[in-house]
Amino acid sequence: MSLQRIDGASFQNAIKQNGATLVEFGASWCPPCKALIPILEELSQEEAGRLDVYQVDCDESPDLAAQFGIMSMPTVIIFYNGEPKDKLIGLRPKSAYQAALTRYAS
Repeated sequence: MSLQRIDGASFQNAIKQNGATLVEFGASWCPPCKALIPILEELSQEEAGRLDVYQVDCDESPDLAAQFGIMSMPTVIIFYNGEPKDKLIGLRPKSAYQAALTRYAS
C-alpha cells in the first residue's frame, strides 16, 4: 500500500474537517523520509476509518511546506478538525506517532 500524495491544490480537500489527518512532509531523495513511509503505512492500516494519512513532497509543493514552517524533513503534522495540532520533526519510532495520535484519533 502506498500513501496518497497531496499538493497545494488538493490539500484543503484532503484534510478532514471532522477527525484526525496525518500529513508527512518530506522528499523523495530524503533517506529518513523513505524509512518513515512503512511506519506511516502501518499506522494508516491500523487506524483505517479513523485517520487519513497523506504525503506532501516539499520539492513539488514548496509553498505548502513554507505555509506550515517545514524546516527539516521528515516533518509530520497531525491535523484535528482541519487545524494543525501536533508537529513531529525528524524520524521517530512508531510509538511516538501512536502516542501523538491517541490524543486525536477517535
